[in-house]
Amino acid sequence: MLRKTAFIALIAFLGLASAVFADQITLKNGDHLSGTVVKSDGKTLVLHTDYAGDVTVQFDAITQLTTDKELHVTTADKKTIVGPVTTSDGKIEVATKAAGTVEVAPAKVVLMRNDAEQETYDKSLHPGLLHGWNGGVSVGFSLARGNSEATNLALAINAVHPTENDATTIYLTSLDTNNQLATPSTVADLITAGIRYDHNLNPRLFAFVAADFMSNALQDLDLRGMYGGGLGVHAIKSDNTTLDLLAGLNYTHETYSNGTVLTPPTVPLTYSSYGVTNRFLALTLGDQLMLKAGKSTVVTQKFDFYPNLSETGEYQGEFDLGTVTKIGKRLGWQNQFSDIYVSNPPIGTKKNDLILTTGLNFSFTPAK
Repeated sequence: MLRKTAFIALIAFLGLASAVFADQITLKNGDHLSGTVVKSDGKTLVLHTDYAGDVTVQFDAITQLTTDKELHVTTADKKTIVGPVTTSDGKIEVATKAAGTVEVAPAKVVLMRNDAEQETYDKSLHPGLLHGWNGGVSVGFSLARGNSEATNLALAINAVHPTENDATTIYLTSLDTNNQLATPSTVADLITAGIRYDHNLNPRLFAFVAADFMSNALQDLDLRGMYGGGLGVHAIKSDNTTLDLLAGLNYTHETYSNGTVLTPPTVPLTYSSYGVTNRFLALTLGDQLMLKAGKSTVVTQKFDFYPNLSETGEYQGEFDLGTVTKIGKRLGWQNQFSDIYVSNPPIGTKKNDLILTTGLNFSFTPAK
C-alpha cells in the first residue's frame, strides 16, 4: 500500500514538474493551456502541446503568458529582443541577459519565435546554393502497340530557391512523341527551359531578369532565346494564394532552319523562309498565379505575352494551366494544359500548339 501511494505521488510530482517547466497561457474565459510557444505574428499564437499538437489561439484572447524558454521578440521598429517572456499589466516583459527586463507594448510586437523557428528563419535569409530548393518532377509516359505503334514521354522539372528578399526559379519541360509505323515520324518534339531571378524592392514591388529557351521541331524552330527583365508586382501574397504581374522588355534571338527549302526562296527573306535567323526587341507582359484549392490540390496558371516592337502586329504568347493533387507524402498526380502561339510561323506550320499532359509528380522540399 505504501509503495502504491509513493508511486502515485511520484506520478503527480512529475506531472506537476512538467507543467512548471512548460510555457503557460491563460485565456479570457479562464482556460489554462501549457506547452511550448512556437511562434506568434502579434495576431495569433501557436502553442505546441503534448495532448493536441499545435494549437492556435487569438493573441488578444490571452490574459497571461509565461514562457520557460527564450523567445525571439521582433518589434515594429525591427528590433529583436531575446529572453523568457511574461505578461504583466497589459505589457510584455522580456527577461534579457544583457539589458535585464525589457517592456514592450503588445501592439508593437510583430513576431515572436522560439529558438527552432528563429533558426529556420535565419537559414531562409541566406540559404546556400545547394539548400532551400523546393519544387517537383513530373513524368508522363504512354506506349501503344498493335494497330498503332507510338511512344510518348513528357517530363517537367520546376524548382524554386526562395529567400527573404529574392527568389530564383528554374524550369525544364520536354515532350517527345514518335510513331514507329511503316514510315517512322516525329509527332511532337518540344523542349522549353528557363531561369528567372526576382529581387524584392519593397513588400509589393520586385525587379526580375530572365532567360527563356524553346525548341519546337514541328514548327521548324531550332532554338529561340529570350533575354530580358523588368518589374513585377505581388498583387496577392498569402499562404493560400499568390499572384504576380510582370512587365518589361526582352531581346529575342530565334532560328528557323529545319523547314522545307522554298524554291525560289522568298525575297526579301522573312522568318517564314527556310534558314532564317531573327533578332528583335519585344515587350514582356504576363502573370503567374498559385492557388491552394483545399488541403491536397495546388492550381497554377501562367500567361506570357510578347508583342514584337520591330514588326508591329507580330507577337508570341504562351498560356499554361496545371494542377497537382497530393496522393502521398512526396507523390502527386499532375495535369498540365499549354497553348503556345506564334502569330507568323514558318510556311506549312500552324500558329497554335495545344499540349495536354498528365502523370505522376514527385515533390522535393528544402534540404536541412
